[in-house]
Amino acid sequence: MWNCKYYHFWVYLSMKTTYSAAGVSISEGDKFVDSIKPMVKSTFNSGVLSGIGNFGAFFKVPKGMKDPVFVASTDGVGTKLKVAISAGKHDTIGEDLVNHCVNDIAVCGAKPLFFLDYMAFGRLKANTAKDIVKGLVRGCKSNSCALIGGETAEMPGMYAKDDYDVAGTIIGVVEKSKIIDKKNVRSGDVMIAFPSNGLHTNGYSLARSVLIKKHGLNRQIASLRGNLKKELLKVHRSYLSVIQLVTKTWKVHSISHITGGGILGNTKRVVPKGFKINVDWNTWTPNPIFKLIQETGNISDLEMRKVFNMGIGLIMIVSRKDVIGISAALTKAGEKFYIIGNITE
Repeated sequence: MWNCKYYHFWVYLSMKTTYSAAGVSISEGDKFVDSIKPMVKSTFNSGVLSGIGNFGAFFKVPKGMKDPVFVASTDGVGTKLKVAISAGKHDTIGEDLVNHCVNDIAVCGAKPLFFLDYMAFGRLKANTAKDIVKGLVRGCKSNSCALIGGETAEMPGMYAKDDYDVAGTIIGVVEKSKIIDKKNVRSGDVMIAFPSNGLHTNGYSLARSVLIKKHGLNRQIASLRGNLKKELLKVHRSYLSVIQLVTKTWKVHSISHITGGGILGNTKRVVPKGFKINVDWNTWTPNPIFKLIQETGNISDLEMRKVFNMGIGLIMIVSRKDVIGISAALTKAGEKFYIIGNITE
């Protein structure tokens, strides 16, 4: 059962003074932990073992699998946090984190099981931390994933008083025979791409340096039909459902989650050596935010494609013979997609 033993609240300070004098509030930590218990428990599923008091959380190995393999990934959301902090809006960052991690294991064919988070604050504010957990809970519930534990640290001197960092670890499972492995990629395979809704969680250091000084967060920008606060805090999309839709019927040869490094940088990771990735950059129109970044900062096409996802969040590499069937299924499901290129020797 989730409790404060699982959601630890640690403090780092000199033993020569009191906690409060060193900038650490135990009462604020207790307030935060008590406030999130019902939210976190709402993510629990049949795999969570409750009623066990210990320093760790417990999760049962799923039944009915012949040869289960666990898949794990750890990540953060980078300097997108600075936008959230400046905007005073913290309830989407947790969802960004969960969705990013879910995508990283889903491209391997895995189904998410449970999630663990880590939050570190210069000064813990219970309401801010609670908002972050709201996003974590929303992300876990939408991906059928249990939030079974975490760590919250107040670290004055390490972070500025209003700064914080958030990271997370996800564990999923896949039948060994159904692992999506790049060894299946063949010459002639086709790349089906799925749109992002913006920057997701990558490229924010460059985007912030180019945009915020000129436009601020709240000024209305015609091309965005809104302001940078709304645009830059759009939640990183989860592609779990579309991956499951396609892999249920067709054998997908490889999948890339487009994060830092862009389309080519990430797709190279899931294509064997000796193959060439041929992208037709004219098959889709990138979101307006990318044009704004490029024009404001006078950034080259090469640099943009290396840093940002350019409007593509996921790429499936499939056999050419399956493209018509997959396309029909995606269209029926209302999923937007593009055929953006192929793989050759």
